[in-house]
This record gives sequence, C-alpha cells and structure tokens, in this order.
Amino acid sequence: MSRTVYVNGEYLPEEDAKISIFDRGFLMADGVYEVTSVLDGKLIAFDGHAARLTRSLSELDMAAPVDMDELLAIHRELVKRNDIVDGLIYLQVTRGSPGDRDFVFPDPATTPSTLVLFTQSKPGLADNPAAKIGMSVISIEDLRWGRRDIKTVQLLYPSMGKMMAQKAGAGDAWLVEDGVVTEGTSNNAYIVKNGKIITRHLSNDILHGITRAAVLRYAKEAQMEVEERAFSIAEAQDADEAFVTSASAFVMPVVEIDGVKLGDGKPGKVALRLREIYLDESRKAAI
Repeated sequence: MSRTVYVNGEYLPEEDAKISIFDRGFLMADGVYEVTSVLDGKLIAFDGHAARLTRSLSELDMAAPVDMDELLAIHRELVKRNDIVDGLIYLQVTRGSPGDRDFVFPDPATTPSTLVLFTQSKPGLADNPAAKIGMSVISIEDLRWGRRDIKTVQLLYPSMGKMMAQKAGAGDAWLVEDGVVTEGTSNNAYIVKNGKIITRHLSNDILHGITRAAVLRYAKEAQMEVEERAFSIAEAQDADEAFVTSASAFVMPVVEIDGVKLGDGKPGKVALRLREIYLDESRKAAI
C-alpha cells in the first residue's frame, strides 16, 4: 500500500502527488524544510521545529502557507493515515511556482508557497544498533554558503560529504572551516574532554539544532559542564569521546575521527548517558 502524502491542502497517494516543473524549490533550491521524529506514534519536539521553520521562512522573506496549529494537525493526520509508530515526517516549503523561471522572487500575493509533507516509517528508530558501537567520521572542507543557520533545501554539498565519508568507509563527515569544525553534514558535532562537553557556539555558521538545544539543556540539568566554542580536528582526536546530535539520530557516539580512535574506541559514557536522557525526556514531552 502506498503512502499518503500532503501536497498543498490535499492528502494524496504518493504516486498521485505532483508539483509544477516551475516550482522554485526544484529550479532554485528556494525552499526550507524540517524533519520531525515520531516515537510511539507521537511527535518529538514539534514546537521547536515549528519555531525554527517560522524563523527560516522569515529570514528568506517567504510566506508561511499555513499557521502552526494547522501544521500540527497535518503532521498528526499523516501519522494516523500511514500508521507511523516510529519514523520521520519530512516537511518542505518553497516559494512556489510563478509559472516560469526567473531569478527575481515572485509576488507572494499571486504565487502561493508550496507545502509538501511525507512520512518515512523507521521501526525501532530509537534502538539504532549503531549507537551501541559508535560511528567514525572524516573531516572535509566546509564549502557551503554562509547562512547555514537557515534550514534550506540546498543540500548538494552535504550529500557530497556523505558520499566522501561512504567512500572512505566512515559514517559521516565533519566540516572544517578556518581550521575548526563547524558541524557534521546533517548534525551538530561535540567532543568531551575531562567530562566537559564542548560544541560550536551558535552563529550563522551552523544550524541551530533543535536536538542540540534540548541535549545541552538536559546536560546542564544533569550537572554536566558545557562549553560552547569552536574546536579543531586535532583537539577532537585528543578528546576522551565525541558525539553528534540530530532529529533522527538523537545522540550518536563518535568513536573515530580521520582514522584516530577516541579513548578505547567505544562509545563514551557521557554520550550514552545523554542519549538515554534525551530519549526518556523526549518521550515524556511528545505530543
């Protein structure tokens, strides 16, 4: 049975879903997106994702196609229609289809935004076996545009980074600019040294991760020391442990960086504890 997807006010079988070839998301990558996890049939951190979506739209002067209450209702309806227990909901808003290709933004009064959502079923999403063994990362140059704080659909270079990592036999790539790590291809990056959690400070250089914000809050509540600053690959290789956070991976331990094993080469206790806390608290707050 095919999935039910949402396109501009309609719930449709995925094979019937269509958008215009002139949609600016297709032609210009002129769009933003969010991915919300579903655990036990409930949405994880929806309010955070909705707030970031609102900010991304504002930063690009893009009209919101629906209000956040309606967006929540759409998420819940897709979970219901597709019987999602554990999985993801992908949401994308573009500047719409003006009917032809042009670099100039169309008038939002005459060109409505395009809104698309679909689900991905991921049974056992929170029980990813990779979390028990950790993953390796490589470092690559960060060649993305300067506004990484806006969650746009411009994902070509992160995709290239994923492929570089795959070719090297690694799980992901950490992006490096001016000698320091910005973030992973689709996640925020952290190291731990002498019990202190170190992660890049917020700016236009990195995505303001919803999972990042929650994990740092839980870490502080658990009396863990947190320092927000940049760090180099060399410092990361000398760390006791490392990890990444994202909406779909939650807290994922990193055990090797550019071929150098961290500690004993196994997931560290800080990362594992934070994953446990995050999943527990997220389930309690899920809607």
